[in-house]
Amino acid sequence: MTEALSSDQVCVVVGASHAGSQLAVQLRKEGWMGRIILISAEPHLPYHRPPLSKAVLAGEKTVESVLLRPGTLYDTNAIELRLGQRVEQLFSAEKRVILSSGEVITYDRLALCTGARVRRIALGEVLQGVHYLRTADDVLAIRQELMPEKKAVIVGGGYIGLEVAAVFTSLGIKVTLLEMAERILQRVTGPVISEYLHDLHRHHGVNIVTGASVVSISGEDQVSGVICEDGTEYPADLVIIGVGVIPETDLAEAAELQVSNGIVVDEYTRTSDPCIYAAGDCTWHPSNFYGRHLRLECVQNALDQSRVAAANIAGGNVIYDALPWFWSDQYDVKLQSAGLLLNHDHFLVRGDKSNADGRGFSVFYFQGERMVAADCINRAKEFMVCKRLIADRLAVNMQALADDSSQPDEFAAVQETR
Repeated sequence: MTEALSSDQVCVVVGASHAGSQLAVQLRKEGWMGRIILISAEPHLPYHRPPLSKAVLAGEKTVESVLLRPGTLYDTNAIELRLGQRVEQLFSAEKRVILSSGEVITYDRLALCTGARVRRIALGEVLQGVHYLRTADDVLAIRQELMPEKKAVIVGGGYIGLEVAAVFTSLGIKVTLLEMAERILQRVTGPVISEYLHDLHRHHGVNIVTGASVVSISGEDQVSGVICEDGTEYPADLVIIGVGVIPETDLAEAAELQVSNGIVVDEYTRTSDPCIYAAGDCTWHPSNFYGRHLRLECVQNALDQSRVAAANIAGGNVIYDALPWFWSDQYDVKLQSAGLLLNHDHFLVRGDKSNADGRGFSVFYFQGERMVAADCINRAKEFMVCKRLIADRLAVNMQALADDSSQPDEFAAVQETR
């Protein structure tokens, strides 16, 4: 029997990025009548993270211009903000948290939307000019050091590293990007997209070095270079390290919740404590679509999972099983990806994969006859159609898919495969 909602109940939401902010607002929409307390370790109102490594870093937008919601919306929904505060202790048995301010809050339901923190390396830790990029304050600190003709070394060829490289190059900064794997974006995309983006950055003047293992960052007070295992030193006035993130599970572990590659939740976003839910980058959640657990670092997952969590905290019985999708903007190119490259056995390229004609191209990944993922370069309509094809497990009209003159709405065959 579902517990009736009461105005006396308290829900504490820990973490105020995409997942936490969405969960708090959605919880009110779902009919939660009690208090909602949203706690953020950052002093800023909740903001969009994707623009940090693009428009905000480039100086085209401010942090204030990329807020997720205006401050008045939290007031309107009676959501109590605790900005610049951390949960220092979580006592799940007593349903109580203690904040860094000393405030003690007793809750009925708790939502952990703690996200992830950057993976740090034990190099260059005390040198001026060595930075990581995760928060608004990180970007503001980097911006203070941006000047044309500076030499920047970026460690890591993932989305963040490539987006930063594109921004730096546009600002007249000379960029070398070092990637330990044999190709950029190796963890998240196929060789065709990696090769295309490698050539794109090289065309814009970025020196990309793959198979490069960083062993030292040199300098006295100020960074002067990055040294690789083969002995090559790359001069640097500025170093950005982007080698992935680690899920924030400290509170969950302290509360003795089940933790694996993130905070373990069920299909309803509940943790091993039935009064505690979790959503976003910090979760290790089941996927019926892929038949395995996943931890996803993307805005789509944070938003969709937090909506499900809010519905269930408010007494619902909603299952989370959304299709993951991602995007990245580099120069005038937009990469949009649907699905994950798990267990595909072949792929098909539609269009000119060099993008020489400016019309973009797409790569579709299959397991047998079923499409499981797609990467689209400047082809938004194909991306939208492929999201539906993959999520709904629709049969594909291969003739239309392979014919670049056909329209995306012709991609789906009439019958479905389940």
